[in-house]
Amino acid sequence: MNRRVVLYNISRILLLVGLLLFLPILVALYYRESFYNISAFLKSILIIALVSLPFAIRKPKNSGVYIKEGMIVVSLSWILISFFGALPFYFSGQIPSLVDAFFETASGFTTTGSSILTNVEALSNSMLFWRSFTHFIGGMGVLVLVLAISPNTSLSDIQFMKAEVPGPQFGKMLSKLKSTAQLLYLIYIGMTIILIFALIIAGMPVFDSVLHAFGTAGTGGFGIKSASVGYYNSASIEIIISIGMILFGVNFHVFYLILIGKVKDALRSEELKTYLSIIAIATLLIFINILPSQINSGSALRQSLFSVSSVMTTTGFSTADFDTWPMFSRWVLLTLMFIGGCAGSTAGGIKVSRVIIIFKTAVAEVKKIVSPNRCVVVNVDGRKVEQSVERGVSNYLLIYAIVFMAILGLISFFTPDFETAFTSVAATFNNIGPGLGAVGPTGSFAMFHPIAKIILSFAMIAGRLEIVPVLFLFNPGIWKN
Repeated sequence: MNRRVVLYNISRILLLVGLLLFLPILVALYYRESFYNISAFLKSILIIALVSLPFAIRKPKNSGVYIKEGMIVVSLSWILISFFGALPFYFSGQIPSLVDAFFETASGFTTTGSSILTNVEALSNSMLFWRSFTHFIGGMGVLVLVLAISPNTSLSDIQFMKAEVPGPQFGKMLSKLKSTAQLLYLIYIGMTIILIFALIIAGMPVFDSVLHAFGTAGTGGFGIKSASVGYYNSASIEIIISIGMILFGVNFHVFYLILIGKVKDALRSEELKTYLSIIAIATLLIFINILPSQINSGSALRQSLFSVSSVMTTTGFSTADFDTWPMFSRWVLLTLMFIGGCAGSTAGGIKVSRVIIIFKTAVAEVKKIVSPNRCVVVNVDGRKVEQSVERGVSNYLLIYAIVFMAILGLISFFTPDFETAFTSVAATFNNIGPGLGAVGPTGSFAMFHPIAKIILSFAMIAGRLEIVPVLFLFNPGIWKN
């Protein structure tokens, strides 16, 4: 492994995080917060600069990045940005435990939305801004941002995109990697700005609109009120955020096709159709199930759509305590936690594309058993799915199940009941946010032991990076020159 190129690229990423920390300083100045808050950000920036600059000043002569370097850079970067991004919370004393601050920041960058805070309103505006802004940066990917703004990129940088962009396959939308990264962020920022203005028009305060747009765009779900979106008690706000969550859970390649005028091709996407169908069916099922306990059908439909959109896209906003809903509704939501959004979106979970492939592969295998001589081909969007992709999806699901059960086994030592243990792992590993039981929409992860919080923090990072890059860290052979 080329250690110098690994250090160089990680340092570049940390310096970017250091530069981004100037934004909450501007927020602190605008709201005339104490210098103690501002100094927390300044200290963090100084530490990042001291750690990163020695390795980032000179580019290594051999700057080639191959698979293992790409995996190591991505996984270590996400761990380190979570640590250094946690320092402002810790230095300000607003999250006095470094483990808690690391958990909160890892949850932010990975767009999970799980929180250890029991009174989020106690945070200052600058800390609330930084907390939600980590969702916005983590949604599209920190390394994708580096590639988008970096003056120089190389073909080897595609290893970063492969390791960071979620989904079974990574494909460039344009001929140049830099152009692809820039286009992704242009679409991402444009949609976020539209969402901010929509929320302002709906009556949400400007500051609240910006932070909720960050959480929706990154499908993260950090609320700035203890009651989350339910605090505003507004049907228009709930509908706007529901639509926003659904849109940001769509593969960004679909938006690219729409932008270049290929609307029919975009709407033909099998993944998109399946994704929207699952949301519609799940909303209908929960609506029917909770209707008897609701004030009226309009309220039941709003709560059903919002909760399904939030869980399916792994955002985590809430307008109702779905932990008190009937068992069937909770089962539907738990199933959606594992499916997640589309590949190439900001959502987490297994991804709809993988679910489609594994379902069609299973059907094909049954047909082969019934008719051994029959040639059965798995097609998605009218194209044959290569055996390497089928094998990759099957291997991913196997690794997913093994890692999930391993994390669940570790967490079981720290939780009093199975529901809390299982859904806390599901919520963090799938980057959702709230679970059921003690970690439901009205609960938090504050009661967990510090060791459990560290384990769940790594579960969030592993889930965001789709496991494999993090597993690279535990292979001793990788670290050899």
